[in-house]
Amino acid sequence: MARQPRSLTGKVVAITGGGRGIGAAIAAALRREGARVAVGDLDLEVAQRTAEELGAVAFPLDVTDRSGFTKFLEEVEGRLGPLDVLVNNAGIMSLGRFEDESDRSTTRQLEINLHGVLHGTREAIKRMRPRGTGHIVNIASAAGKAGFPGAATYCATKHGVVGLSEAVRGELRGSGVDLSVVLPAIVRTELAAGLKEARFFKSVEATDVADAVVKTLRRPKFEVYVPGSLDAMNRLTRLLPRSVAEWIVRSLKGDQILFDPSHEARKDYEARAAASAPTTDRENTG
Repeated sequence: MARQPRSLTGKVVAITGGGRGIGAAIAAALRREGARVAVGDLDLEVAQRTAEELGAVAFPLDVTDRSGFTKFLEEVEGRLGPLDVLVNNAGIMSLGRFEDESDRSTTRQLEINLHGVLHGTREAIKRMRPRGTGHIVNIASAAGKAGFPGAATYCATKHGVVGLSEAVRGELRGSGVDLSVVLPAIVRTELAAGLKEARFFKSVEATDVADAVVKTLRRPKFEVYVPGSLDAMNRLTRLLPRSVAEWIVRSLKGDQILFDPSHEARKDYEARAAASAPTTDRENTG
């Protein structure tokens, strides 16, 4: 007999990068399910506006500040109660040829996309394991399962999130704490501005990712592809010789999705991303 889906009513959920884009969509979906949601974002004004619209609470959060991240979780628990769910969503994507990328830009992506997830996951486990319950959701990307030209460091960080999630899932077995890794295609948010479409690599909406997160919180699943057809594509290409799989991707223009974006269309995102970096990093971070 299939187990009943879990109720999310009253569950305490913390979302990193929750002020806009995918994070805000997840916050909205979870509020509709009756969860008590805390939105953490580097841009506190945006986080507060989103939280006010949804009936959530907002906190400032820089995921690269480890002590600040820990304080964020402490404040969430102090305000809402013990943490039931952490959604590690905050991320940044800089595009361009790898040899042209500055070391500061590389470091910035590693700090936000990977080290932030490492720290958040560790802190959540410390809170959840003693209680024997909880769910960690790490937002990765289809780029965590393949390499896309033009986004080498971004792909590296998302591969790291997938590897982290696989390893920690094994450590959590039998603890009562679940872990899921979400692997979306290109999501139509500001981060994806100026990107191309390709056959069989169709982009999705932030609400599609949010719906998938709600579904896996109700019925836990480890790997969550958005759309689900990506799972079949990934399984197929893994079975084929590398040369054949790469030929298929090239034929479908999948290798061009991140390689030659419209920089004009991305300028607002890149400017905001650069402005969010520490002063010493701003000149070189996209």
